[in-house]
Amino acid sequence: MRISTTALAGLVLGTALAGTLQAPVAAAPPALTWAGCGDGMQCAKLTVPIDWRHPHGRKTRVDLARMPARDPARKLGSLVVNTGGGATIQPVRATPTVVSELTAWFDVVLIDPRGMGDKGSSAAVECDTPQPSIAGLILAPGEAGWRAQARANAAYDASCRKAMGAAYAGLTSWQVAHDLEALRAALGEPELRYFGNSYGTVYGQAYLELFPAKVGRMVLDGVPDHTRPSLERWLTEYARTEEQQLGRFHDWCRAGCALGGDDAIEVFDRLLTRVPLPAGKGTVSKEEFLLAVKEGLAPPVWPRLAAALRKAADGDASDLAKLRPLPPESPGYPAGAMLCHDFMPGLPGYREFQAIESRLRAVAPRIGWIHGRYQVARCVGMGKSPAYPPHPLRAEGVPPVLIAIGDTDANTPHSGAEHLAAQIPGARVVRHGDGHAAYLMQSASGLGATCLRRYVHDYLTAGALPRSGARCPGDLMARIPRG
Repeated sequence: MRISTTALAGLVLGTALAGTLQAPVAAAPPALTWAGCGDGMQCAKLTVPIDWRHPHGRKTRVDLARMPARDPARKLGSLVVNTGGGATIQPVRATPTVVSELTAWFDVVLIDPRGMGDKGSSAAVECDTPQPSIAGLILAPGEAGWRAQARANAAYDASCRKAMGAAYAGLTSWQVAHDLEALRAALGEPELRYFGNSYGTVYGQAYLELFPAKVGRMVLDGVPDHTRPSLERWLTEYARTEEQQLGRFHDWCRAGCALGGDDAIEVFDRLLTRVPLPAGKGTVSKEEFLLAVKEGLAPPVWPRLAAALRKAADGDASDLAKLRPLPPESPGYPAGAMLCHDFMPGLPGYREFQAIESRLRAVAPRIGWIHGRYQVARCVGMGKSPAYPPHPLRAEGVPPVLIAIGDTDANTPHSGAEHLAAQIPGARVVRHGDGHAAYLMQSASGLGATCLRRYVHDYLTAGALPRSGARCPGDLMARIPRG
């Protein structure tokens, strides 16, 4: 069924107003039983209501892992961390250095969102049907491709609903924010000290609104803006950011890359006029070319993109073809469903989307406009409930929050992070030249006491805020080889 823009706006507004009412939490803090679980961690499960609007109803469990402070006698308390991107505990097990330095001051408590969990845990849900490729609407741009993507998403959604059972009804960030509050109480902390990265910032945004009196120090890095009710405005931010990213790649290449003295944007434009491009025994279509370039615009991939464009300009686009996204994971996981419940619980039909896309082309004509299809492909065909749609943030009385914004972050547009920061009283922003998840990536790369990491540590440990207009260099960008 096609939904008009007016109807969609009404759905978003009505559900947002209902969803932001604060539900009561259990009177007694839930008990946590910690036990060693390998890799120097202690694990526990947090038992929470499926729906916090009915706190005495059916329950579900959430996975926790604790990395104890190095010196318990001098620790400053607990720091709750969610790294985004679905699961948190398993990725930190694989790369503990992303957060291990924080144990110099805190017990670092990792929390997985609902439906995700540690390896082998009963809290980790596997959906029989994987989520279809995010590239689906780009590679099949017609109405038939739209319908096929919707069918594939519906099958994925149905398999996650079956796998989670009744717990599927709690798959929104509104519920996760209440889980964070329950965890704060269970830890015995008077306020929540929180580090949210990427999708973990969506849980943080919900917590700011729902529990402003319980907010302690909060760092949000790599922010997806959950405060834009208009789907078109949200997609336009992504489109403009991607177009800017092509310009940044161009500027980076001017200082030396595999393209030699050729102008990167001129090479892009020439290749686009020549599609389909020869690629070994096959070809690269226009859609495949745009998708490959879009994937290559993440800064760590810039050397590969430059080399692939060079090779394509010389007559062989086979390396561009290799930049396409990986096929969907099997089995699937419910994190993708939560994103749809939070950001796109209702979508326009194909013809209405075409009108939106024409306006995206006007503001981002080279590459950015395809982000509309890239984002909508996640959710077309998904069920409309549960839902926690985007809405302006109401977070009065919260203490200062630190928001890190990367100039080269095309994963979560910097304009969205700025839009969020403007709605949080006293929020302080630190801009930097790196991309998405910069704090975690700098930590994992062993860069030492970088500008960004010093700001984060000073704030978390002492409440010291950076000066207004603070800016850090691109410490990771400086290490990208030019090929």
